[in-house]
Amino acid sequence: MSERNGLRILLAEDEEAMRGYLARALENAGYDVTAVDRGTRAVPLLESQHFDLLLSDIVMPEMDGIELAQRCNEVSPRTKVMFITGFAAVTLRVSREQPQAKILSKPFHLRDLVLEIERVFEDCLHATV
Repeated sequence: MSERNGLRILLAEDEEAMRGYLARALENAGYDVTAVDRGTRAVPLLESQHFDLLLSDIVMPEMDGIELAQRCNEVSPRTKVMFITGFAAVTLRVSREQPQAKILSKPFHLRDLVLEIERVFEDCLHATV
C-alpha cells in the first residue's frame, strides 16, 4: 500500500461501524490509519507515537473529542486536529475551544473527508514555505 505522503492518522470514533468504514476508506486513500474507540485509548498512542492528524468524533464516552484535542495539543502539539460530528450544536463549542480545528458534519461523503484532510496538510505546507 502506498502511504499518501506518509501521513499517519489517529482515528477516534466510538461507533464501531463508522470507525471501520472511515478507517478502511482512509487506508484505501493511502493513509496510515490507527483506529480506537474512545479518547482515553487515543491519549497513550499520542504520547508514544507520532501522528500527523487526529481525526476524532466529538461525542464519545469517557473523554469527548474536545478534551482529547486539548490533550493532543499538550502531548503532541504538531499533530493537526479534525473533528467529525453528527451534532450541529457541538460545533459552536468546538469553534470556541479549538478554533484552529476543522469540523466535518455527518453525514459527509468520503471524498469530502479526503479533500479536507488534503486541505489541512496543504495549508501546513504553504505555512512552512
